Amino acid sequence: MITTQRVGPGQSIRLRLITLIALAACAALPARAEMSEIHVSRQYGISYLPLMLMEDQKLLEKHAKAAGVDVKVEWSKFASGAVMNDALLSGNLQFASGGVGPFTTLWAKTRGTLDVKATSAINSMPLFLVTRNPNVKTLKDFTDKDKIALPAVKVSIQAVTLQMAAEKAFGEGQQNKLDHLTVSMAHPDAETALLSGKSEVTAHLGSPPFQYQELEQPGMHKVFSSYDVLGAPATFNVVWTTKKFHDENPKLYAAFMAALDEATTMINRDKRAAAQAYLRISKDKDSLDDIVKMLNDPSIVYTTTPNNVMKYVNFMYKVGSIKVKPDSWKEMFFPNAHGLSGS
Repeated sequence: MITTQRVGPGQSIRLRLITLIALAACAALPARAEMSEIHVSRQYGISYLPLMLMEDQKLLEKHAKAAGVDVKVEWSKFASGAVMNDALLSGNLQFASGGVGPFTTLWAKTRGTLDVKATSAINSMPLFLVTRNPNVKTLKDFTDKDKIALPAVKVSIQAVTLQMAAEKAFGEGQQNKLDHLTVSMAHPDAETALLSGKSEVTAHLGSPPFQYQELEQPGMHKVFSSYDVLGAPATFNVVWTTKKFHDENPKLYAAFMAALDEATTMINRDKRAAAQAYLRISKDKDSLDDIVKMLNDPSIVYTTTPNNVMKYVNFMYKVGSIKVKPDSWKEMFFPNAHGLSGS
């Protein structure tokens, strides 16, 4: 049997006062604070110059402070986007950067759960397959005596590009024809191995500046460019994060984008100054004139606008590398990028 207890006038007043005090206390609680420390990561090469400038000039901290947020930013370098994905999933990384391949893999894997999406592109750049083997003129000339170095077997954007090129060379369904020749190596290590002439590595599918430096050396030649494979210029690198970070840290997210935009503008405004900054930060031994020449190459563009991302995405879906496919590139990017003329 349910019993009730009558509340007297005095008790009723006290209950109302307690309720009002509790409501006032809740209203006085501060809004959920944004993160005070975040971790951002990049890889090797001149394609990450905007992020290098962001770290060097503390641009993210500057824009965050302007928005009323004091944040400590930790930076690190990874050899591949696949390794960054593990760090992002574990919560040890807030912003990952890398090729379209590893980003697309994680976007498909986390759809409906963590909902990882890209914040923006970083650039559009060609990727060269460079070899020291004089007998290799096309992909069909590679043999089991060759090894092709790239950042991560199967999942890096270089690996996906090689699969696309293999399908063109050997026919439908033959995209994995050369996968057994690939080895995972960071670009600096791959360049050293290729140029040494003593390593099993006879080819490197790399990125700027490594591919240009390799081609300057005797006995090196280019087998293909990613732009030849895709039939058009395309985004090389993007930045990505989780929906949770995006939603819970709107000021930090906006500060990151403002910092990236500022760094991109700095590069495009003064290529020589950007080249000097790259050499100082990276400790690259290349000449200033060589880096300026790379930055002035019309095929190298620093932009936050995604370019032909769907060419890679459609291929990865076709060959089963991802199980879901977006109807548009916009499904893979946060709303701040939707107003851009991407593809």
